[in-house]
Amino acid sequence: MDLVKEISKRRTFGIISHPDAGKTTLTEKLLLFGGAIQEAGAVKSNKIKKGATSDFMEIERQRGISVATSVLAFNYKDKKINILDTPGHKDFAEDTFRTLTAVDSVIVVIDVAKGVEEQTEKLVEVCRMRNIPMIVFINKLDREGKDAFDLLDEVEQKLGLTVTPLSFPIGMGYDFKGIYNIWEKNINLFSGDSKKNIEETIAFDDIDNPELDEIVGKQAAEDLRENLELVHGVYPGFDREAYLGGIQQPVFFGSALNNFGVRELLDCFVEIAPFPRPKQSEERVVKPDEKNFTGFVFKIHANMDPKHRDRLAFIKIVSGTFERNTPYLHVRHNKKLKFSSPNAFFAEKKEIVDISYAGDIVGLHDTGNFKIGDTLTEGETLNFKGIPNFSPEHFRYINNADPMKAKQLNKGIDQLMDEGVAQLFTLEMNGRKVIGTVGALQYEVIQYRLEHEYGAKCTYENFPVHKACWVAPEDPKSDEFAEFKRVKQKYLATDKQGQLVFLADSAFSIQMAQQKYPSVKLHFSSEY
Repeated sequence: MDLVKEISKRRTFGIISHPDAGKTTLTEKLLLFGGAIQEAGAVKSNKIKKGATSDFMEIERQRGISVATSVLAFNYKDKKINILDTPGHKDFAEDTFRTLTAVDSVIVVIDVAKGVEEQTEKLVEVCRMRNIPMIVFINKLDREGKDAFDLLDEVEQKLGLTVTPLSFPIGMGYDFKGIYNIWEKNINLFSGDSKKNIEETIAFDDIDNPELDEIVGKQAAEDLRENLELVHGVYPGFDREAYLGGIQQPVFFGSALNNFGVRELLDCFVEIAPFPRPKQSEERVVKPDEKNFTGFVFKIHANMDPKHRDRLAFIKIVSGTFERNTPYLHVRHNKKLKFSSPNAFFAEKKEIVDISYAGDIVGLHDTGNFKIGDTLTEGETLNFKGIPNFSPEHFRYINNADPMKAKQLNKGIDQLMDEGVAQLFTLEMNGRKVIGTVGALQYEVIQYRLEHEYGAKCTYENFPVHKACWVAPEDPKSDEFAEFKRVKQKYLATDKQGQLVFLADSAFSIQMAQQKYPSVKLHFSSEY
């Protein structure tokens, strides 16, 4: 059976970290090993003309941050690897949370000098809630940083993980000599010459071999032996079942910028990382090797190609195979759609594919049929769960700054909101539009994209709201609910799905509303 063989080749994972820990650089280097790009573009240096392959929106190039989640695929050792690069910037947390619903495992990148940072904590918490297998990569070893054991402790305590090192550094910063690969039992020497793409590796089955002293120096060799003895004494051996169950997390050390320790990470990853995993839908658990196709939309991206106004819906295939020109059921609309040009990705390069398998991500051209969380099947009615909409933390009125371009503005807002960039609320009282975002940087992105992609200008006005609460009355016809609506009418709005939302001006008013109208339930997230 081809299907099972193809599925077992797939590895779909996300890379998460705090901004600046080196996530995009690591993505680039992984692609380099996959032979997918010839030279990797560093994010930092402006001297390099080539931007990072995974950053393709103008605002990302200007700021050196990744804003949109991109999908990158490459082949390595006859495995098909799909990387979902997530925005590190905290203002784009929502996009990242949604992306985590589409991955089977995760690589967490940690900066050796800064250790565990707050954004990493939040994202790892989401992974732990879903028991996603994680590998930790401690980056930037060519700089001075924290002691390796202190870092491992920090990872265990702050992130609540159970770690087992699969490689260990020899020295650090100025004294950085290389890495001992515990997983493969060999030494990788660091020459500090980053122009050489890939370093030579020396196999060392026996670290007591005196040759080691000659290669790295006597002191470094003794330190390494002591450290490895400690590692074996303190940390459990690697257990693949525990890793797949999300109970144990392997740790690798390296320097992505200098291409160091990345191959070790990748070689181990393709061996141990999970195949596509089953996914829970409201109706039943769907297994990847089922014959029938199922998939869900986890991201929508408008205008991937500025020359053509197009929207792409990113679909994670959960089971079976997705074939070109085959009609599939759009569950929410209850109608069949077929797609003549499904795309596979390599950063901004897209190619049309005839067939994709469970674990793959395909991009479907969309004229406005899809919303985030939609399910496609071969006919069965299924709804995949767990793609939430979080309550925004910033709210502003959006106004049209160019009356001649009202149509473009409305179209632009409409499409950007479908993409999940932000949430749109329409006030019940006067129909004014309010945009709510998780992070303030989103407003700049919206303004920039409205102008550059839709030719519309907008201005913002502050709107003092503390939180958006989705309103769920126990009985929509009750007097209590009618009273709630009458008293709170100034603060009521509908979201894009038409659900009623209470825009509370303070934590106190939420508390009061809950006491006064106990049958009207308020929620801080809406499951799509």
